[in-house]
Amino acid sequence: MTIAALVSGGVDSSVVVPLLKEQGYDPHIFYIKIGMNDDSEEWDCPSEEDVEITTWIAKKYGCKFDIIDLQKEYFDRVGRYTMDTVAKGLTPNPDVMCNSLIKFGAFEEKAGYLFDRIATGHYARQWQDANGICWLGTANDPVKDQTDFLGRLNYHQLSKAMFPIGDMPKAEVRMMAEKLNLPSATRHDSQGICFLGKINYNDYIRKYLGEREGDIIELETGKKIGQHKGFWFHTIGQRKGLGLGGGPWFVVKKDVENNLIYVSKGYDPVAQYTETVHLGDVMAMNPSVSFSEGQRIRFKIRHTPEFNTGILKLTPNGADIISDNAISGVAAGQFGIIYHASEPVVLGSGVIM
Repeated sequence: MTIAALVSGGVDSSVVVPLLKEQGYDPHIFYIKIGMNDDSEEWDCPSEEDVEITTWIAKKYGCKFDIIDLQKEYFDRVGRYTMDTVAKGLTPNPDVMCNSLIKFGAFEEKAGYLFDRIATGHYARQWQDANGICWLGTANDPVKDQTDFLGRLNYHQLSKAMFPIGDMPKAEVRMMAEKLNLPSATRHDSQGICFLGKINYNDYIRKYLGEREGDIIELETGKKIGQHKGFWFHTIGQRKGLGLGGGPWFVVKKDVENNLIYVSKGYDPVAQYTETVHLGDVMAMNPSVSFSEGQRIRFKIRHTPEFNTGILKLTPNGADIISDNAISGVAAGQFGIIYHASEPVVLGSGVIM
């Protein structure tokens, strides 16, 4: 079996290589160069240290190593998706789209198609059942589980995916890296995709969408209590960076057409909560999954260790999740990931509407 291992220089993807070698594989290591395809150095994302560490690992384990430049594809796909989503007043999730459009998308087109499997350092599990159907399952470590970032992989992508550390707790991954003296052993975890880490997210939005002043309105009274520099800088549930006194204040609604932000005062105001999550563009993880009316499920609407529970209600546009308990921070544009009611299995996902 031929395996392409995507190694970023972080501890998780670094440990993937010795694990594959222990299993008798000879992975070809790839470092994906991404960024926002800008001429100025401040937007240059790939780190020399990342490449140095990845090169060191390739030499240590005698693996072939190549750098794949996907900067243009990253900008055209993830960058534009992010800006288009923000401009509509929705909340994007670049981490989810980076996996489906770049790591298992553009990379597959450039080099991945030459390999049987693509291995990454994600905390997730993939397996085949007795009928040869591939499944995406949650990781052994519930705190580090990343299936919510992988829920938009199509079936071909899932069938080629390989997650060698999915059965390992994070602490064990660290210990293995230290035992093997990997240079990434003590590195801090990355804070999401490239431009959310090294580059300030609001600076990125400002560069491409600019600023436009608008009013901040108190939801309950309709009173103007402040100003903002563009609705696209704010997300539902946000409570920091509003510049308002006497809080805490929460963003609970946006009027895109009139460039208005509505806020509510207090700790977790009632206006933040809902029991219904509307999903569009619903997709199943594999051909064996079919959604049914009233089906009990677990679900996530953000990256957290905890699951919510509820039932599915099928709609002409997709499905509604009726949560057992009212939940806060439901943001249109994010993804709702649907899990089996009791088994550690991802059934599918949809875009929150």
